[in-house]
Amino acid sequence: MTSTTETAFDAEVAGRFRARVGTYLEGQAEGRGRRVALACARFNGGVTLRLVEGALARLDDAGVDRADVTLAWAPGAFELPMVARALIESPRHVDAVIALGAVIRGETGHYDLVAGECARGLQEVQLDTGVPVVFGVLTTETVDQALERSAPDETNKGSEAATTALEMVSLLALIGADRVS
Repeated sequence: MTSTTETAFDAEVAGRFRARVGTYLEGQAEGRGRRVALACARFNGGVTLRLVEGALARLDDAGVDRADVTLAWAPGAFELPMVARALIESPRHVDAVIALGAVIRGETGHYDLVAGECARGLQEVQLDTGVPVVFGVLTTETVDQALERSAPDETNKGSEAATTALEMVSLLALIGADRVS
C-alpha cells in the first residue's frame, strides 16, 4: 500500500478550516434514498466478486435500499465505461455508478491499454453526464495484490468505492450540481 499515516486525511485538522472559509462542503456516506448501480467486470471475476461483496455490504450499512441497487456484468474492464453510460442513461435513473473489476499485469502491453482506457472512459462518462462514476477497478502487478485489496475486511476496495460514491452524491447535492431528485 502506498498510503501511510503521513498521507492520510486528518479530519480534525481539516475541520479547523471551517472557521477560515465562508463555505465548507464535505459529502457524507449516507445512502437512504440513493439509487446506485454497480458496473462489474467478469474477467478476473473471482476478484470482482469479492469487490462486489464489499460494495454491497457498505451500501447496506449506509442504508441504501436493495431495491435501489442495480448490478450489471460486463465481459471485462474495457467495457465498463459503456455499461456505466448505459446505466446512467437508462430509465432507472441512478445517482452514482460504481465500476468494479481487476486488471492484473501480464507479460504483454495489454494491461496498460485496458487499465488506461477503462479509467479514461469512466472519467469521460462522469464528466459528460454529471453523475459520479467511481473507479473501483483494481490495477495491480500480481494476483496476490488483487486478492489483498479485495479481502473481506476493512481494506476491501469495493467497500471504499461504495463510500466514495455516496460521498460524491452528497457533495454534489451540497454544491447544487447534483442530479438527485
